[in-house]
Amino acid sequence: MFRFSCPLRWSDLDAQGHVNNAHIVDYMQEARVAFFRSGSTSGLLDSGIVVVGHQVEYLSAVEYSTDGVDIDLSVVSLGGSRFEVAYDVRQDSRPVARARTVLCPFDFERGRPARLGDADRQFLASVQAETPPMRAIPEVPLGGQGTVTDLFVRWSDHDSYAHVNNAKMYDYFQQARIEVTSQWDPTMARAGAGDSQYMWLVARQDVDYVAQLSHRLAPYAVRTAPVALGTSSMTLSVEVFDPQADTVFARGRTVLVCADRELRPVPLPDSIRERLAPHLAG
Repeated sequence: MFRFSCPLRWSDLDAQGHVNNAHIVDYMQEARVAFFRSGSTSGLLDSGIVVVGHQVEYLSAVEYSTDGVDIDLSVVSLGGSRFEVAYDVRQDSRPVARARTVLCPFDFERGRPARLGDADRQFLASVQAETPPMRAIPEVPLGGQGTVTDLFVRWSDHDSYAHVNNAKMYDYFQQARIEVTSQWDPTMARAGAGDSQYMWLVARQDVDYVAQLSHRLAPYAVRTAPVALGTSSMTLSVEVFDPQADTVFARGRTVLVCADRELRPVPLPDSIRERLAPHLAG
């Protein structure tokens, strides 16, 4: 196991006064980079390594603290050209998130995955451990269904590979989610905006990365649709795509929980169910 302490920034907080869910993925990335740089896998960051997918479960709110959060990282599977990393994120010994990331060394010049070298495999195996698997959230193909919003990529969204950093996809999904849910039902507006009546907590968010996304002035697009309604939660399916070529860059699933002002889960109101019904996909 590799342990990393990640400092927080005041700007990481959202309107609810807690660390925004999208920043958890950023903290995971910081832990992962620190781990790679600590051994022979440091070269993978320079030659090329890509994120294939994330699974993130949010267990508790992260408060601002100068002590930051602690992240325990381990490798849970190790293949020829891909491997999976698990994370336990805690604040003051309190579990706040657990997650998994599938990664793949990548040859950008040839445009294809690369195999792990013996030294890299040995270093990754040094922190290999068994951890309970995370429950899969079924992917529901949208097939063109869903509400479409514009996505403007910022130049600062790029990483050292000149592509949009994987963590930014959580920002894109969040922006689209806030826009479309408020369109579907004004009472779903976020706290302090419009006719907001509830708090919406992200309980789980998974992303599959399909293709590299690059900066351009013309907007890309995000397609979002509810695909399941539970007692107090809903699952949304999301796609980032190019409206000019219909290329899909990423797909995601988000589980939202309806809560009161004290952040206690409450049943989804019938009025919201009725307004979401025409938008259900799948």
